[in-house]
Amino acid sequence: MRRNVKGGLCAVVLVMALAACGGAEPGGPAGTAPAGTPGAGPSVTGTSEPGGAPDLGAVEEVSRDIKAPWGLAFLPSGDALVAERDSGKVVQVPAGGGAAREVYRVPGVHAEGEGGLLGLAVSPSYAADGYVYAYLTTESDNRIVRFRLDDRTPQVVFDGIASASFHDGGRIAFGPDGMLYAGTGDAGESSSAQDPASPNGKILRLTPEGEPAPGNPTPGSPMYSLGHRNVQGLAWDGQGRLFATEFGQDTYDEVNLIEPGRNYGWPEVEGKGDTDGGRFTDPLVTWSTAEASPSGAAIAGNTLYVAALRGERLWTVPLDDGGTGAPRAELEGRYGRLRTVAVAPDGALWVTTSNTDGRGEVREGDDRILRYPAR
Repeated sequence: MRRNVKGGLCAVVLVMALAACGGAEPGGPAGTAPAGTPGAGPSVTGTSEPGGAPDLGAVEEVSRDIKAPWGLAFLPSGDALVAERDSGKVVQVPAGGGAAREVYRVPGVHAEGEGGLLGLAVSPSYAADGYVYAYLTTESDNRIVRFRLDDRTPQVVFDGIASASFHDGGRIAFGPDGMLYAGTGDAGESSSAQDPASPNGKILRLTPEGEPAPGNPTPGSPMYSLGHRNVQGLAWDGQGRLFATEFGQDTYDEVNLIEPGRNYGWPEVEGKGDTDGGRFTDPLVTWSTAEASPSGAAIAGNTLYVAALRGERLWTVPLDDGGTGAPRAELEGRYGRLRTVAVAPDGALWVTTSNTDGRGEVREGDDRILRYPAR
């Protein structure tokens, strides 16, 4: 056992070997089935130009029949790792399209309500260290673990994030600075979002080992920003600015420009409102909860893409130096609930549906991964 010093966070990070269950396929990561062969599933034919804009009129189905996909992260090869929320499986989807294949099963996942196996991130040093990071709900908390695909014993790098059947946050991503960022939810205890001693209702900034990152607003604390209800989208633009999506309660969902140490208002403010003399920071964009319920976020060029669950659409938000342009709804009602959006190494935009999560209308082939090549 070791203790991480987290300022006011009085949390104990227990680094321990979790009991293995399931596990990786023999021989490690799955190979890529040739497109067009029996059992290979869909194939990708459209070429992409890195740096180009995703062509939302040129959809290709990458894979299908994935159960409640949540996190998605790309390996250096271009293949994607996808988390199945309820099963605890990590499946690998070939860059060229094809059937998803289980390559890992994270032990200790407690899937209830919105909890389960949530965000995934691939180490920036994957070629050297082979680490994959996962945010998951257990019977006692939400936590972040890391593992190698050929090792069935994950390491706990950060734990003690309160869990509930809703508002578990769950998105993790490595920033341009090489640090690990995590969006957490308030787990139904809204006051925790304003409590600097709680990891809930925050965006956390950690070293790859799970320690509070150097340069955080409060030395020794993992807190990067506070006053959040339920953050499930993190994305950086070419200037290194961090944008986050956040679920509102009854009225307004949000896109926020995240700056270190800022307070984004929950539960005192939902959407734009009284900043209390600058104590709170207003969002850049708001939608009604029926229009959005935003989960994943990604940035390609000067556009922020936001996957909407209840809104069943993909929002595109122009970015500029001074803020944001008018959001535009794309793919409205076409594929049902959308959970995750990510930019692949070749510049294509990948989007996952979320119709098998217990809240959607299941369609043949759900859930699926869609690809929009960059032009």
